Amino acid sequence: MLHDLPRRHFFRSLGGMLGGVALAELSDPLAARKPHFAPTAKNVIFFFQEGGPSHIDLYDPKPTLRKWHGQPLPASMTKDLNFVFVKPDAKVLGSERVFQPHGQSGTEFSDYLPRIGANADSICLVRSMHTEAFNHHPGQSLLFTGATQFGRPTAGAWVSYGLGTESREMPAFVVLSSGKGTSGGSMNWASGFLPSSYAGTVFRSSGEPILYLPNPPGISTGTQRARLDLIRRLNEERQYETGDTATASRIHSYELAFRMQAAAPKFLDFSRESAKTLEDYGVNREPTRPYAVNCLLARRMVERGVRFVMLAHASWDDHQELNRKLKKNCEVTDGPIGALIHDLKERGLLDSTLLVWAGEFGRTPMGQLERVDEDPGRDHHPNCFSIWAAGGGIRGGQVIGKTDELGLRVTDHPVHIHDLQATMLHCLGLDHTRLTHRHMGRDFRLTDVGGKVVRQMLA
Repeated sequence: MLHDLPRRHFFRSLGGMLGGVALAELSDPLAARKPHFAPTAKNVIFFFQEGGPSHIDLYDPKPTLRKWHGQPLPASMTKDLNFVFVKPDAKVLGSERVFQPHGQSGTEFSDYLPRIGANADSICLVRSMHTEAFNHHPGQSLLFTGATQFGRPTAGAWVSYGLGTESREMPAFVVLSSGKGTSGGSMNWASGFLPSSYAGTVFRSSGEPILYLPNPPGISTGTQRARLDLIRRLNEERQYETGDTATASRIHSYELAFRMQAAAPKFLDFSRESAKTLEDYGVNREPTRPYAVNCLLARRMVERGVRFVMLAHASWDDHQELNRKLKKNCEVTDGPIGALIHDLKERGLLDSTLLVWAGEFGRTPMGQLERVDEDPGRDHHPNCFSIWAAGGGIRGGQVIGKTDELGLRVTDHPVHIHDLQATMLHCLGLDHTRLTHRHMGRDFRLTDVGGKVVRQMLA
């Protein structure tokens, strides 16, 4: 009988029942949540080209550089600019790339990017990006966390925190890597001071999608389920006793991993993809195969509700042999990206999927080696560079911003990293000033204390 229960036991039981309700909410931190306002995009695919691709040779034609080729620039033109390796009086390196207009918009793209260029009317090209960071780690940190200080949540983590995910079998934030591996590493997809549930999960494009995900020999699914049930009960008791929200994240991680054991291998099974699709992406040939697999995986993931997919490809840090190395990276990435854009259009997914192509900064118009006939490269250049976006509420077929005739500085419509972040969140229905998390006594956000939505980018 209730009146026979000790008073302390009654309130403990009552607290346990009420705590169970709270725990049910806490134990699924990735449950889908409503945005601040009606979104134009549900998912993001972020093409991260690590190392700083040369805007001068890919997206921002500068014929005047050929006139200056082999000559140093006057000191008046390079004052107040930050360079890592080259001197301000280094010799100009004219671009050998041929730019062609594409689509009805006539947007010019490099001859190294024919498949991306073929989608010009879907692409909003921003030629006036700028950043404060001129080294890789701070630059990547600013691009993804909004600050050059390490340890803050990345864009994918913020999006997962704000919206959760519609997928019950996969993480909200998935990372697909190719090339040499990003210099910033896991810093680019970490959850920072947000719960670990919001961090990016790295998928492999061959073999086991996630290492150690399958059960070891002799452990059946039933045994694994029973083990997890016991661990869950112990964790729930610990959650009740301590109120530690990290325990809820731990419970969710175990449960998600169990569901992924069945779901993840299916993502690498392309047997139901048509031969034409595999050919268009370049899945079965080199050098496109690794990146093509990741692009196809990205499409399959957004189809299944994964909120944020990062495709990280390294490295575009071409201090030497620019023409050879840039050509190689474009041969790897241009075709698969072009195929992905076309595939998303065909499936009616481009309107709800925001695509962003970006590196952490651009490259200098001056060559890095002493002699311009040694196949030089270009140094880091934060003062101006190019990115593009498509789909998910972006107005394609336009170019935003301008740089001067040498590609040294922005001359029209400057767009800061924080502005790009604010615009991304806006497309997802999130107000960047309201998406905050209290930490160390103050509210933090992805855009730090700046950022404005670039309205011109929006449809």
